Amino acid sequence: MAQSASADRCEYADRVKDSVLKSSWAALDRRLNSPAGFRVLLSLFLVAAMVFSAVPLLHYFRGRSIMDYKLWYDTGKQVLAGDEIFFLHNGKYDFMYPPPCAIFLAGASLLGRAGLILLLVAINSAAWFISAQLAAKLAASQSGSCRIKNAWLYLAPSLLVIIYIWSSYHLGQCSLALLALMLGAFVALRSEREIFAGALVAIAAAIKAFPVIAIVYFIYRHHWKAVASLVVTLLFLLLVLPAPFRGFERTWHDLEKWSVGMLKYSPSGIAQRPKRSQNWKNQSLVSVANRLLRRVDAAAASAPHTPKYVNFTDLEFAAVNAVIIGVALALGFFFIAVMPQRQMRTAETDAIEFALLILMMLILTPLAFGYLFSWLMLPFAVVTQRVLTGKNSTVLWWSVPALAILALAVPFPRGSDVRQYVFCHVTSVFWTLD
Repeated sequence: MAQSASADRCEYADRVKDSVLKSSWAALDRRLNSPAGFRVLLSLFLVAAMVFSAVPLLHYFRGRSIMDYKLWYDTGKQVLAGDEIFFLHNGKYDFMYPPPCAIFLAGASLLGRAGLILLLVAINSAAWFISAQLAAKLAASQSGSCRIKNAWLYLAPSLLVIIYIWSSYHLGQCSLALLALMLGAFVALRSEREIFAGALVAIAAAIKAFPVIAIVYFIYRHHWKAVASLVVTLLFLLLVLPAPFRGFERTWHDLEKWSVGMLKYSPSGIAQRPKRSQNWKNQSLVSVANRLLRRVDAAAASAPHTPKYVNFTDLEFAAVNAVIIGVALALGFFFIAVMPQRQMRTAETDAIEFALLILMMLILTPLAFGYLFSWLMLPFAVVTQRVLTGKNSTVLWWSVPALAILALAVPFPRGSDVRQYVFCHVTSVFWTLD
């Protein structure tokens, strides 16, 4: 009798606790989604963007390292002086981006170093704001210009990738701008503005080459106008835009040198990063496979260091590449298998499809450093939307451990070889099986 009473009290306590938790969550949700809550959210964004922007400027004025901002300024000045853009320095190119990117930087360098930093952090802030808006719009399967009504779709994705957003500001990287262009292309595709979508992807590819991978998706989905627009716009940016500044002969020379220097892959490394391309900082499929399947230094750096090896076998380079191709094809076929037929597509399935495409691009690009993982904003927005609408609790329970492993990469970055694979693959499987 006493045991039964005790069990009843425990059950009652559990019900009370559950009721309190639900009530607290409902109260928090109401506050966040009220007009005042949206204003607070916008204020938090502005504060974060200003703090992130101020740090590189303070570093410059205090004479400290300004990371890649220095490279962007120097490259812009080289273009203005008519000098070589791609030249070997310590056995590698300093500037690795396509020639149009150097042309864009030329104008920014006219502002001086402080002005260039100010311009680039402002672009990052605008890109972050736009990316958050577009990711929420895609995840909510909403068309038109109406504001998304659920603030969690803005807050959760940005909060979950905030460390990578900060890295873009700190290092002076363009990953947020690329994300905004890609999300804009997805929104344009959903609105059947294929020409605009192709042009946006071309601009992204002219800044940093890997977004051109999206052309495979365009071809498979028969977005022929997007394919044509991407190709024509990219040719314009590569060959026509630089000509007034560099001349046609020099423009072709720049493109040729970039292609020869960057489009290479050998046992010693990828492109112009022979050491860094195979160390723990690069989380691409190519790099992870080489680290785990060959005896390569996972802590490789230009400075003196103690080599570290994490491989569990030692295959020949050709065998590793066979594994890479096999995994890439398997992922590609899986992606195709879960894509709905044209007549079955909806705004919701398109959001999942675009998120999967983002994950595929992150995995398959040869160089995937930490700052690039701000692109997870769209996948996280899709997960958030599915949790909010109660579509399937399975995706939540699989996302939590995946997110935990992703988070562990922050305090323990050198043990992060599986981080994006757990999130990208396991979570995506459960999106598509729902």
